[in-house]
Amino acid sequence: MTGPTSTPPESRADRAEPIRLLAIRDTPLSVDEVFAAVGHERAGGTALFVGTVRDHDGDAKGPAVTSLAYSAHPSAEGELRRVAEKVVADFPVEALAAVHRVGDLGVGDLAVIVAVACPHRGEAFDAARRLIDDLKREVPIWKHQSFADGTQEWVGACA
Repeated sequence: MTGPTSTPPESRADRAEPIRLLAIRDTPLSVDEVFAAVGHERAGGTALFVGTVRDHDGDAKGPAVTSLAYSAHPSAEGELRRVAEKVVADFPVEALAAVHRVGDLGVGDLAVIVAVACPHRGEAFDAARRLIDDLKREVPIWKHQSFADGTQEWVGACA
């Protein structure tokens, strides 16, 4: 397993901006768009994560989830950029993209897509994992879940 690394600043100076796509949208997300955004000739590995709305919350024995509504604080895009910049600083990222949906979503809808391209697969996996984990923990996006039994719950996506 590889860990965070830093590419020397002088070797990044002549490269294009690695953060290719960051967005919080109220329209359906596209895996193809995110994957295309991170294409890079120096990348030997690209890791892509797609988060979808599932039919249950963490405990599959609880009531079924019927829908979600995501909402974002006005600072969410700036926080998403901060998270992405930290991943770029800590890993040898050639290209990075992250999009998160807001608004009403049903079971099976795409809620979040992140992708990272790095020279090697291990770096790409590790960087993508950091990106999604930090996005969920630090970007102020909240989810309002509705359940089949008529109950509802707000869940904070960040601490």
